[in-house]
Amino acid sequence: MKLLVTNDDGVFAPGIIALASFLAKRGDECTVVAPDRERSSVGHAITLTRPLRIWKVPSGPYPVNCTVYACDGTPSDSVLLALDEVIPEPDLVLSGINRGPNLGDDLTYSGTVSAAMEALILGRSSIALSLNCRENEPEHYYETAASVAVALLDFVRMFPLSEGVLLNVNVPNLPLAMLKGIKVTHKGVRLYEGKVTRLKDPAGRQYFWISGKPEDQLVEGSDVWAVANGFVSVTPVHMDMTHFPSLTTLEAAGAEKINFK
Repeated sequence: MKLLVTNDDGVFAPGIIALASFLAKRGDECTVVAPDRERSSVGHAITLTRPLRIWKVPSGPYPVNCTVYACDGTPSDSVLLALDEVIPEPDLVLSGINRGPNLGDDLTYSGTVSAAMEALILGRSSIALSLNCRENEPEHYYETAASVAVALLDFVRMFPLSEGVLLNVNVPNLPLAMLKGIKVTHKGVRLYEGKVTRLKDPAGRQYFWISGKPEDQLVEGSDVWAVANGFVSVTPVHMDMTHFPSLTTLEAAGAEKINFK
């Protein structure tokens, strides 16, 4: 397949290198266009206030048959520029492998998922891939996530994704043989306890650190439940956020007859 690969962890992050290596090894035509540095949690930001640049970088840790570009913008910028200037007609766009999960309400913050969304907006099928690992864990099983990715590629080649739908895939941080399988899931609920921490700098001035500990509602069938129980979660996501039942409710309540005077 002719593939565009991107991420939000940066062009030389281990996850994207592992993914591109697996793709190139099996003979896919792999082009990487990714941010030149980590851009995690920037959401779907597009840069409108300064010029953007992309440049070809030495393959380095990438396979020699993989073309690699860096972009000094966001993940969504990278996809936009890639599809306009570098690889206009890929068969599929892959975003990842992200270091850390993108589960539940993480989707609203994730640069990884937003890059896949940008591809979707531009009419390209896409998959977002994340590994459920923490930075301080002794082992990050990117090869497991890459193996899952190539299996899903074979699947979507046979059963193409519906128009306007991307797959958000989260893989437990386990050796491949320890995965329990795949679950097709819905977006779960992930909230963060202690999201804002108030601190002081050496001069005594107050500042704030946004972080927090994730608190998941482990409802069976959700993405957070699947990953917590050793399954790969595959969640179909689409861009239309309209709550259709409320259309009827608001119309029946007279919302269209509100008097502005």
